[in-house]
Amino acid sequence: MRETAAAESRPYHHGDLRRALIDAARRLLESEGPSALSLRAVAREAGVSPAAPYHHFKDKAELLDAVAHEGWEMLDDALKAAGGGARSVRERMASLGVAYVRFARGNPALYRVMYDQSRDKAALPEHVHADNDSAYCRVRDALVEAGADPTDKIGLELATVASWCAAHGLAEMASFKQFEHLKTELGGEEAFLRGVFEHMGLFARGLDD
Repeated sequence: MRETAAAESRPYHHGDLRRALIDAARRLLESEGPSALSLRAVAREAGVSPAAPYHHFKDKAELLDAVAHEGWEMLDDALKAAGGGARSVRERMASLGVAYVRFARGNPALYRVMYDQSRDKAALPEHVHADNDSAYCRVRDALVEAGADPTDKIGLELATVASWCAAHGLAEMASFKQFEHLKTELGGEEAFLRGVFEHMGLFARGLDD
């Protein structure tokens, strides 16, 4: 009771409560994992009263949705920065894949929440398919550049999903000890990741060397 009263009387200095709560949730995710996340824990981490999160989020699920949405935006930015200096479409595709895996491995808890929050919904966040700057659309556009028929909507979507699944699978498996000798032979993890993407052969038709 005393702790609650003290917290509620504590002056709030963040300015943007919603932003502060999302940032606090991300810190807790990466340090303690999703199981440690609650609105009370996030409030404590942000330095606000236990009631404060309810001004923006009705429950933990809604907070996690907001965190996941930010994760998708971060992934968009990561792929936007990738592949700009690629000399061929094949190299660009590999760069997009490497950027995806590096994002997943650099933000493991956030990455898991992104997919956990999407799994029970009818679709991924709307902007993933509708925004041409999204990570998904960048992969799709690279495939069109590689020779995929943009009028074959089903075929193009299947190819984009195949690319996405390949990157997702490698993100899950990249840390396996069985691959250490390849990383050593190739000169590091990034060279290993790039080598895997360049040897997948999923999109050999139409890709220029």
